[in-house]
Amino acid sequence: MQPRKDSEKSSAARTAAVRRTRPVPRLDPARLAAFRRGLLGWYRRHGRDLPWRRTRDPYAILVSEVMLQQTQVRRVLDYYPRFLTRYPTVEALAAAAEASVREAWEGLGYYRRASNLRAAARAIAVHHGGRFPETPAELEALPGIGRYTAAALASFAFGADAAILDTNAARVLARVFGAGRSRGRTARLWAVARLATPAGKAYAFNQGIMDLGALICTARRPACSDCPVRKACRFFGDGARPAPRPRPATRPRRDRAAERRPLR
Repeated sequence: MQPRKDSEKSSAARTAAVRRTRPVPRLDPARLAAFRRGLLGWYRRHGRDLPWRRTRDPYAILVSEVMLQQTQVRRVLDYYPRFLTRYPTVEALAAAAEASVREAWEGLGYYRRASNLRAAARAIAVHHGGRFPETPAELEALPGIGRYTAAALASFAFGADAAILDTNAARVLARVFGAGRSRGRTARLWAVARLATPAGKAYAFNQGIMDLGALICTARRPACSDCPVRKACRFFGDGARPAPRPRPATRPRRDRAAERRPLR
């Protein structure tokens, strides 16, 4: 089994080396400080109480992260406790039959996610003795674990200073600091995320930026007047925000925090 581990580590090292060679954007220090201060203060007061935020168990966090990809939070809230009751540990999931895992996933859609989750659990059980690796590079070497999920796990489970970038975080960072040209936009936003994430506070910062993008800095109707970072935001300062529109009284606001699309 050792050659596989060495191959995974070499691949992760090559990927990390390529990312380190990309140009580093410059962020205005005053804007960055104001953004961090506003976001962290807002999250302390208004961060949502979600079950996967009450644990540092990497397995439970991995389950939540995979479920939340392109699925609404309210639906995940129903499936998450049931799935963990059926498969309470990474070893239990690793030993489960593919058909049984798919049955437990029934109704969440995107069934490849269930297969990827089981494959990661098997790799952890077989190649890591049931213990999760703790660094983003090692986590990304697991089957079915991409760049965002690896960083989220490292940050939320192990307290690593790892930056994350999903569609919500990318929208916030692009509006606050500017996205640059369309070519290389994602790479630049990953670099901005790394610079913006404060040392020792990555957990709160990452959770906060996703909440902000989901609840206030939304794609179509950003609530700029309610935004805690509006004074640091280029989008708000440039007057590019859309005019506020009345919300229909009969339709509840959609929770876009559930639509977590990782960016690579």
